Amino acid sequence: MTRTRSPRSSRSRPKHRTGGMRPWLGWLVKLSLVGLVVLAGFAVYLDAVVQEKFSGKRWTVPAKVYARPLELFVGQKLAKNDFLTELDALGYRRESAANGPGAAAVAGNNVELNTRGFQFYEGAEPAQRIRVKFSGDYVAGLTQASGQELAVARLEPLLIGGLYPAHHEDRILIKLDQVPPYLVETLVAVEDREFFHHFGVSPKSIARAFWVNASAGQLRQGGSTLTQQLVKNFYLTSERSLTRKATEALMALLLELHYDKQEILEAYLNEVFLGQDGQRAVHGFGLASQYFFSQPLAELKLHQVALLVGIVKGPSYYNPRRFPERALERRNLVIDLLAEQNVVTPEEAAAAKKMPLGVTKRGSLADSSYPAFLDLVKRQLRQDYRDEDLTEEGLRIFTSFDPILQQKAEGALNSTLTGLSGRKGVDQVEAAMVVTNPESGEIQAMIGSRQPRFAGFNRALDAVRPIGSLIKPAVYLTALERPSQYTLTSWLVDEPFSVKGQDGQVWRPQNYDRKAHGTVYLYQGLANSYNLSTAKLGLELGVPKVLKTLERLGVSRDWPAYPSMLLGAGALSPIEVATMYQTLANGGFNTPLRGIRSVLTAEGEPLRRYPFQIQQRFDPGAIYLVQNAMQRVMREGTGRSVYSQLPGSLTLAGKTGTSNDSRDSWFAGFSQDLLAVVWLGRDDNGSTPLTGATGALQVWTGFMRKADPLPLNMPLPDNVVQAWVDANSGQGSDSSCPNAVQMPYIRGSEPPPGAACGLQAPVDEVMDWVRGWMN
Repeated sequence: MTRTRSPRSSRSRPKHRTGGMRPWLGWLVKLSLVGLVVLAGFAVYLDAVVQEKFSGKRWTVPAKVYARPLELFVGQKLAKNDFLTELDALGYRRESAANGPGAAAVAGNNVELNTRGFQFYEGAEPAQRIRVKFSGDYVAGLTQASGQELAVARLEPLLIGGLYPAHHEDRILIKLDQVPPYLVETLVAVEDREFFHHFGVSPKSIARAFWVNASAGQLRQGGSTLTQQLVKNFYLTSERSLTRKATEALMALLLELHYDKQEILEAYLNEVFLGQDGQRAVHGFGLASQYFFSQPLAELKLHQVALLVGIVKGPSYYNPRRFPERALERRNLVIDLLAEQNVVTPEEAAAAKKMPLGVTKRGSLADSSYPAFLDLVKRQLRQDYRDEDLTEEGLRIFTSFDPILQQKAEGALNSTLTGLSGRKGVDQVEAAMVVTNPESGEIQAMIGSRQPRFAGFNRALDAVRPIGSLIKPAVYLTALERPSQYTLTSWLVDEPFSVKGQDGQVWRPQNYDRKAHGTVYLYQGLANSYNLSTAKLGLELGVPKVLKTLERLGVSRDWPAYPSMLLGAGALSPIEVATMYQTLANGGFNTPLRGIRSVLTAEGEPLRRYPFQIQQRFDPGAIYLVQNAMQRVMREGTGRSVYSQLPGSLTLAGKTGTSNDSRDSWFAGFSQDLLAVVWLGRDDNGSTPLTGATGALQVWTGFMRKADPLPLNMPLPDNVVQAWVDANSGQGSDSSCPNAVQMPYIRGSEPPPGAACGLQAPVDEVMDWVRGWMN
């Protein structure tokens, strides 16, 4: 008997149901395989990203710019208060005893300190303990702690700024062996207790953070490991998403696979974001230590370490300058945590919590601290280096900048403008100032604005304004280079005149006081800044000859040979004026102005020096005579007000300058060791209520009073003799005669010796002398 299958029984067999699931399982397997391949590919990609950046150049480090190092030696002119100001700027701690690098103890006129040591261009300066004894405004003693005398000691230079890349990210790279006690322990205790035991991601930390936050009812701990934090800061954005978090975890695992804990920890210490200083981002504990405490990281104490680690959680929220109470609470919480984990004893914790925050009033490394000088440095560096070299390679730039002189220049400007504030229009007056060393040509201080700590238009370099009477020393120097024709006691006519130019325009110069002064000595024309006699002299010499003298003084401007140029119609910037007066102050030797001394690589290898250059441009005798006339500017001429504030024994030379309608107030002057140029005026070229004497000279005087310079002491050149002459007639006289004064002359141009007092010299001798200098 044959059986037949019913369709129903056939449809109900299990094999048909099982066969219906196979496609779904197949697709699941296939999708899983594809996902694994994609994940593996993504992991390979991330692995390459992790290794490429971490094994290569991890950071772009801006060039660091340093001030001149303060050198100490017996006999040095240095006031104790100025020395202590520099120590404060360098972050030296005032203690009862100078124990450890960066500590200083003051007892009367003695200062004992532990220097930090530094890598200079010439080599390493070792850290050492020294004693400095002061007497008046001089260093009277310099010894080691053992009492052995030192010939010279050099402090580390002040870091005054950096040359930042476009993203304005900054850091001071440190190594693990440079960190202070407690830093690693504190960081691990607060941010990642399992750091030395996990493999990049810590489930235990995540669970603990969840429990702590739930128990406290607020967010007190995060679950990310230090490795994850490093990955987020180093490779990723701050986006909050599961994808980004998963990527972070995977990269953390890969990072720990290739690198040991010490490398990861060191990278974290250099990468973590700890604050914002204007446009500049403060990264790493090395820079944060300088920014908040003005101290190297290695010198920090427990309470300072706890504050920096506490800031990691929220640099803006716990900013100790903006929110000191909030930051103090956070710091103390960190210290308590250290005590709970037995990192410190309860006694150490209690002592640390009693300490103040100790942060400086402002960031000591702010890139806007000295913007005018840093602008100068950038411009000079770009002649030799690419921008990426300056912003990425961590070069170390050593300059001639003197922070003490800068502080005094800023103080003089501020006090002068405050004193003048009652005068109409002074609030619109801007300012610029350049301070140099007359012998070396090194720029020591610079102001580019009446608000010198704010970056912007740098008037010291870029405000090109008519210089007025500042040009007059060039006119008189041109004359005095012809001793057979002109001496300091040659007669000039100070009377009105007019000159018709090639364009048909008539030029009629006037004196500032609108008066004519008749016949005057040549030196009086300069000392009193007479326009009429100066212009007439310049026309006799020839305008092109005067412009050639300006070129030899260091002015590289292609000015037309118009008569008005003789009275300062030509425009210069303050730094160009400083270049001109530098040659006058340095005995006729031209020394190009410079702000950079040397450059080192980030590793301390010498890269380039900027040596001192000098070229003789003028006969020392002619320069000596011009300096004598410029000293008379200060004693009896337009600059005589300085001696109402400065001692009469201080010999100075200088020149006032005022442009038409008092639009520009200038003064340029020098002592033996300081030259300073000051400009005051309005950016819109409007009139001011100031002349050179009532404006710029007052700033200059205030600066010199604070700087306490050495008196000008130019040796008598071999070709110059001193002769006695009658003050009224200019004829030769005897030292015992009434009205007899001593005047310098180029040898052979001096008047013939005078007869006995009260008698005239023989007429033929006088006429021979007159014919001699006229020819």
